[in-house]
Amino acid sequence: MKSHDVKVWSIRKRPYKTPSYDVRWKVGDAPPFSETFRTKALADNFRAKLLRAAQKGEAFDTETGLPDSMAPIKESLSWYDFARAYVVMKWPHAAPNSRDSLNETMTLVTTHLLGDRAGRPADDVLRRALRGWAFVVQAPDEEAPPVDIANALRWVAKASLPLTTLKNPADIRSVLDSLKLTLAGAPAAAETVRRKRAVLFNALAYAVELGELPENPVTLVKWKLPKVTKEVDRRVVVNPRQAAELLGAVSYVGGYRRARGRRLVALFACMYFGGLRPAEAVALRRPDCTLPDKGWGSLILEKSRPTVGKRWTGTGEVHDNRGLKNRPANETRIVPAPPRLVRMLRAHIEEFGTATDGRLFANERGGVVASTTYWRVWDEARHLALTPEQVASPLAARPYDLRHAALSSWLNAGVDPTEVAERAGNSVEVLLSRYAKCLDGRQDVANRRIAELLGEDDGQEDEPGHGF
Repeated sequence: MKSHDVKVWSIRKRPYKTPSYDVRWKVGDAPPFSETFRTKALADNFRAKLLRAAQKGEAFDTETGLPDSMAPIKESLSWYDFARAYVVMKWPHAAPNSRDSLNETMTLVTTHLLGDRAGRPADDVLRRALRGWAFVVQAPDEEAPPVDIANALRWVAKASLPLTTLKNPADIRSVLDSLKLTLAGAPAAAETVRRKRAVLFNALAYAVELGELPENPVTLVKWKLPKVTKEVDRRVVVNPRQAAELLGAVSYVGGYRRARGRRLVALFACMYFGGLRPAEAVALRRPDCTLPDKGWGSLILEKSRPTVGKRWTGTGEVHDNRGLKNRPANETRIVPAPPRLVRMLRAHIEEFGTATDGRLFANERGGVVASTTYWRVWDEARHLALTPEQVASPLAARPYDLRHAALSSWLNAGVDPTEVAERAGNSVEVLLSRYAKCLDGRQDVANRRIAELLGEDDGQEDEPGHGF
C-alpha cells in the first residue's frame, strides 16, 4: 500500500561503545520505521531525503517505509532464470507436444540471448544441455546431468543477458528473426515460426504479469509472420487405383513371418476409406467397431495416440493418450465404415487378433504402433507401387495423405460438406478452405451453368458477328 501521511522524527543517538544514530519515521497506520547509521552525517542525509520526498508529496510504501524515489532498485532477472521459471509454471498443464514446442522455443531464444563470455561450450553441447536438461521438468529421482552438461548450464546461467534486454525494439526484433531458423540453423517452416512466436509472446506476457516488464515487447515492433499455406497440395492426392496399388504393396513389405507390412494394411485402409488421422487409427479399439458380415459398419473414435517421446509425456511412455483433436475430453466421433473397410478389418482381426487393451493395431510385441514404424513401411510400399517419377514427387509422400485423398474424393463425389466435415472431425469452413484445390470438375460444372444462364450452346462456337 501507499500513503502520503508521513511523520519524520528527529535523530536519536544510541550510547553504545561504538555510537550509532537512528532515524525514526512513521507512514500512515503502519508501525514506526527506523534506520541505523554509523555517523550523524549519514543519518542527517537520510532524514533530509525523507523530508524532501514528503514535501514533494511522494507516496510512501507502507511495507518498506520508503518513498518511490528511494525504493531499492530491483535486480534485473536474467532471461535464462525467467525462462526456466516459465517452463516450470507451464509444464504441469501442457500437453506433450506443447511441452516439446515450449522447450524448443526457450532453447532457441536462450541461445540468442547469451553474452560474449569466455568458456562458451560447443554448440552441440549447449543445445543438448538446454533441450535435454534446462527446459525439462525432471522427475525427483532423475539422475544428475553429466559433467559437460552441468558445466554448460553453469556457463549459461552466468552468460545469459537480462530479461530487460528485450525492452529494446532492436533486440526483440532480432529474437523474432531468430525464430525463422531451426536449432540447426536451417530455415523453419512457416507454421513452426508461428508456433514459436506464440510461445514467446505468451512467455513475455507472463513476464508482464510478474512485473518484470512494463509491457509485452513483441507488440512494440512491426514484424510480419510468414504466410502459412493451409490448402492441401492436390499433387499429394492419390486416385482410387493408386490407393489400391499402394495398399496392396504394403502387404509385401517385410518377410511373411514378421508381417511388418501385412499387420498395417488395415491401419492405412482406415486412413483412406474412413478418413481417420494416423494417431486416431493407431488408437482404434475392437469394442468401438461395428463390423457386420455384410454392408456398412461404423467406428467410434474416442482416443488419439500420437508419438511424442518419453521426455514430454511425463509417464515414461512414448505415446500420448489424449482425446480427439479439437474436441472436449471424452467426446466421441462416429465414422461410417464402407463394406470394403469392414472386410479388411475383419480379416485383420482374424489373422492378428487384438492387443491386450483391445487395440486393433499393435506392433510385434503388442505395443502401440510407433509413427516411425508405419512411416518406414509406407516409404517401402511407395517404392514398390509407384514409378520412380512418382516416388520422387509429392504423391502420397506421407501416410496422412491418405486422409487427404479420402476427404477430397468424398467432396468430389458430391457428398454434402457438412457430412464430410462431421466424419473428418473438422469444421465445414476448414474443410472447404483446405481442399479447395483438390476438387476436380467444379470449373466445368460452373462453366456449363453459366452457359445455360446466358442461353448459349456450350458445344458450339458463336456465329461471326454475334460475339461481344
